[in-house]
Amino acid sequence: MTIIFANRYFHPDQSATSRMVSSLALALARAGEDVAVLTSRELHDGSRKDLPAEEVIEGVRVYRLGTTHFGRRHLPGRLADYLSYHAAAAAWLLRSAQRDDICVMCTDPPMLSVTAALPLRLKGARLVNWIMDLFPEVAIDLGLVKAGGAPARLALALRDWSLRQAAVNSCPIGTMARYLEERGIAPAQLTIEHHWSEANEIYPVKRGYNRLRRAWHYGDELVVGYSGNFGRAHDFSTVLEAAERLRDRQDIRFLFIGDGQQRATVEAQVAHRALGSIKFKPLQPRERLAESLGVADVHLVSLLPALERSIIPSKLYGILAAGRPTLFVGDTAGEVAGVIAEGRCGLAVNIGEGERLAAMISDLADYPDIVANMGANAKALFDAHYTREQGVAAWQALLDGLMAKPETAPVQQGAGG
Repeated sequence: MTIIFANRYFHPDQSATSRMVSSLALALARAGEDVAVLTSRELHDGSRKDLPAEEVIEGVRVYRLGTTHFGRRHLPGRLADYLSYHAAAAAWLLRSAQRDDICVMCTDPPMLSVTAALPLRLKGARLVNWIMDLFPEVAIDLGLVKAGGAPARLALALRDWSLRQAAVNSCPIGTMARYLEERGIAPAQLTIEHHWSEANEIYPVKRGYNRLRRAWHYGDELVVGYSGNFGRAHDFSTVLEAAERLRDRQDIRFLFIGDGQQRATVEAQVAHRALGSIKFKPLQPRERLAESLGVADVHLVSLLPALERSIIPSKLYGILAAGRPTLFVGDTAGEVAGVIAEGRCGLAVNIGEGERLAAMISDLADYPDIVANMGANAKALFDAHYTREQGVAAWQALLDGLMAKPETAPVQQGAGG
């Protein structure tokens, strides 16, 4: 019996979905499970295309499927990359999946559960959906697919059908699970397994010991950081307004690390507004993540309110592990803001409240003890709920339940269920 993961990116890729799948797959292999991964030969940033078609990484058999590689910059090319992965994965499953294998389908590319459902049924393997991002809702809410139109209705119907074929559908947040239950997915087919971060890779680094902070010429200023994907799901206008209101505060600086669809637009806005307090840096290598996240004294997280049911900003878990407070820009009544409030590890504002965000940042610069206390609370919240060990244990319990009774396996509730 093999546990098969399917996700477009895998180790050594450092994108959010890759880090989660790699963490779990490698941990399960270390625990003695037979693990295989279906992925592509690409890295998320497009920097390398020479990954081997097959290899074994720390006991995990990795099969890198041949797909197109137009990249992420333009939607038609991205769609071609998605479709070619769908076709290659379906063919591999039809050829190689065995009866009672547990096949964990992720959501990069979107709608993979639809493609996999029939091949897995034909082979007698079991489908588990790991829903990191909920499609087609993300595309609909971003205006990429017309809400209520025939394509949207068809995509929703097919996706819901594929979820009903699964032994279990794992959601990272309760908001997503409740939404799917409202769409008719049986509660017994839904479980909540929180995402996590790697404490051995991301941990608190004090100012005085942070080589990157020195190299990037930060001293005693309050550094407000954004680290990760500049994607369509994130709002930057509120942050830029706050930075503009704080332009005369020499003791406050902003640091944006990462890349994505909106980065060029954000850079253009920064130049147009002459916001010299904002500095841009590329994503840092894995071995420098702790220092990279530790450069900022407080981190920004943003999510459009319509996407609260569909996406969890995975950067939040790294921020918690780094022992840094979070300033959330999004739905102040939503789940992300609720986690931050309950953990007393940050503050939240609605999109468009740039003046309020600027006031919060100003207060944090004036009262560093508050920043320190929130940072300590962040690390305590991480240790209590979001370590890799807790996440892997929850998944292991879920998979053990499926292995115990292949034909009528019960759905196990994880740590967040």
